[in-house]
Amino acid sequence: MYQFNSRIRYSEVDSSGSLSMESLLDYFQDCSTFHSEDLGVGVAYLSKRHLAWVMSAWQIVADRYPSLGERVVIGTAPYEFKGFFGYRNFLMETEEGERLACANTLWTLMDMENMRPAKPTAEMMEAYVLEEKLAMDYAPRKIALPGDGGVRMESIEIRPHHLDTNQHVNNGQYIRIAMESLPAKYLQEQGCTIRQMRAEYKKQAHLGDKIYPVVYYGEEGIAAISLNNREGEPYCVVELKRQPGPGFCTLP
Repeated sequence: MYQFNSRIRYSEVDSSGSLSMESLLDYFQDCSTFHSEDLGVGVAYLSKRHLAWVMSAWQIVADRYPSLGERVVIGTAPYEFKGFFGYRNFLMETEEGERLACANTLWTLMDMENMRPAKPTAEMMEAYVLEEKLAMDYAPRKIALPGDGGVRMESIEIRPHHLDTNQHVNNGQYIRIAMESLPAKYLQEQGCTIRQMRAEYKKQAHLGDKIYPVVYYGEEGIAAISLNNREGEPYCVVELKRQPGPGFCTLP
């Protein structure tokens, strides 16, 4: 497994002083980027060939969020290629080996000139060493919206800071937008933490597009946010599942 060491920064923690879910996702995304760059099949290699790995689905399970200043080890390993799909696990641990969080991801390799899926090149297949799947409870890729109806929230216009090198909204930015669409009570209620985050990506949003979040609430502390375009078609659907702590969790 490819790994790098880090320390939790003040800019990465939430109001509780622990790593935020969004920053956890950033660590995992950076880890996969470092891995590809070190193998010589990173951003420059892909750009030269008009290729890009586009995120199709995230599943992150957090056992414990590390605190400010805590030293962590972040790792990643691809475990399967299937046509134009790539599957990759992630892991965050303490230096002593305590598992803090793990993740499963599905990526699609895209030809950015004609916007069609593409198979990995021979160099890419040779560079990536496949490993065994990580032991975790794998959830389905597709997300069903809970409840009978959603609550429409304020729209968000895509700004330059939302974009990545492919000139569309970075997959982590969708998670930020989704979480910012939730009432503060859902994320900050004492004794509750986000145990699992899933995201299903459907369309790409670009500079100047508007996202219209619709929030749905289900049982067992589940909230799903559909980030839609003007026509009501989702760019991305994000599901959050809370795990109660000593306190009592109620839905907003």
